[in-house]
Amino acid sequence: MTPDAIFLIATYGLVPFWLLLVVLPRWSGTQFLVHSALLPLIFGCLYTYYLAVASFGGGQPEGASFGTLAGVMIFFQMPEAALAGWLHYLLFDLFIGAWEARDAQRRGMSHWLVIPCLVFTWLAGPLGLLLYIVLRAVSGKGGWRLQPADTPA
Repeated sequence: MTPDAIFLIATYGLVPFWLLLVVLPRWSGTQFLVHSALLPLIFGCLYTYYLAVASFGGGQPEGASFGTLAGVMIFFQMPEAALAGWLHYLLFDLFIGAWEARDAQRRGMSHWLVIPCLVFTWLAGPLGLLLYIVLRAVSGKGGWRLQPADTPA
């Protein structure tokens, strides 16, 4: 399968998982599909494969490296490297969104307030996490601590 095909399958394949987090966060299917190790295992394997191909498969452009911004930009010119980076973003954003949903449930936060945070986490990763942390702080449901609700200080 081509990197383009994997890109499309991964990108659009995660939409149902995000919709489950937004629409049915407490459903047992959401718990199984989104909060299990299934997606991290799949995406972790894909990521590892494409990162290895990009890093060790030969054909790296001159100057590709992780030591400078220019080197990273050159590295990500390779489709396999760009796909590995995209898979990384997709998985980590979903992982953070799933944590936000679980954390909000444990803290008794209104899911309606969490939905915008989830949408921003889906579309802009760190911005959504920032919004969720601010929401926790201003709502008095956890403040700046990131431990689970039932963890002592």
